Amino acid sequence: MAKSQKPSVSRRGFLASAVAGVAIARPAQQGTPPASTTVPSRPDVTTNGKLGITISCWDYDRTRALRDGRVAIDGVELTYLPLTIEETFFRMLRYQEFDVSEMSLSSYTLSLFQDNPPFIAIPVFPSRFFRHSCIFVNANSGIRQPKDLAGKRIGNPEYQMTAPVWIRGILSDEYGVSVTSPTYLSGGEEEPGRSEKIELSLPSQFRVQSIPDAKTLSQMIDTGEIDALYTARAPSTFTGNASGKVRQLFPDYQSVERAYYQKTKIFPIMHTVVIRRELYQRHRWIAQSLYKAFVLAQRAAYEDLHQTAALKTMLPFLLQHVEETENLMGKDYWPYGLDANLKTLTTFLRYSFEQGLSKRLLTPRELFAPESLESFKI
Repeated sequence: MAKSQKPSVSRRGFLASAVAGVAIARPAQQGTPPASTTVPSRPDVTTNGKLGITISCWDYDRTRALRDGRVAIDGVELTYLPLTIEETFFRMLRYQEFDVSEMSLSSYTLSLFQDNPPFIAIPVFPSRFFRHSCIFVNANSGIRQPKDLAGKRIGNPEYQMTAPVWIRGILSDEYGVSVTSPTYLSGGEEEPGRSEKIELSLPSQFRVQSIPDAKTLSQMIDTGEIDALYTARAPSTFTGNASGKVRQLFPDYQSVERAYYQKTKIFPIMHTVVIRRELYQRHRWIAQSLYKAFVLAQRAAYEDLHQTAALKTMLPFLLQHVEETENLMGKDYWPYGLDANLKTLTTFLRYSFEQGLSKRLLTPRELFAPESLESFKI
């Protein structure tokens, strides 16, 4: 259990810049989870007068100071579970097992359309990723450039998964590939039997089918049963060999992704952080406490990347990479908060709506607890 300690970095200056000028947003619809997913109200377990909460979030450099106790959460005694993202999402969406968790941005967005939304988010984004590198094609599919994807059979582990939502949107915006042109096949990438974590109700123009129970997408792209795969994890049948059966659509993806950022200024958000709404409604203060702590933990990671006495990360040219990234994207290249992410969030929410997932076009402010969107000033 993470011990309560004074943070090793200054709060006031960094937090002021992180949340300055952000207006209060209206929260999403209040309430307890619907009957199909309702969990009993859990008693507040306190230690030394603090609220005991459990967070499930992968072991990122930007959250490690929370896990090891270098950064404390105001008023909270923390249990940090560094579970893999697939396990965290499954257990939180199906059973609401954790008080707070990392969450797929797409899954969270769709959860807001339930009669009683079970979660409320704070504007913290532990996972971001340019996804041009995550479009895989079968060598015999005839796909050589993005426009060739039209009319093809495209695999995705889940249609509502955040990475494919971004991929479909980028292909539409930047390359003119209509979202409704391909047929999408969903299922386990490496293990048979995966299903959508949130039930979908798509308009008829979107053709989404399940793959056979005994098959995997990794096998099917290797055999040519699907032409391409939009995913987050590289399939096991991708060897990285240019002569292999499974190849990347963009072999020089780094150049393509840099050009995309230079044009759009978008660094795609994959995950946010959610609180069980029932807990949030009883302790509204935890939204701001959590946001402050995640910001401070990220600040510690930023500082670690600039250490010159010794490299804390096993990359020989780490400092050069950091300098190149800052020259391209600025000093705060992984921003938290609402204002710095308005364009990215607005774009994602448009993609979710255009792809038949969101029932209406949401605004970024509807995603987050209002207490996490502004801070005091002196």
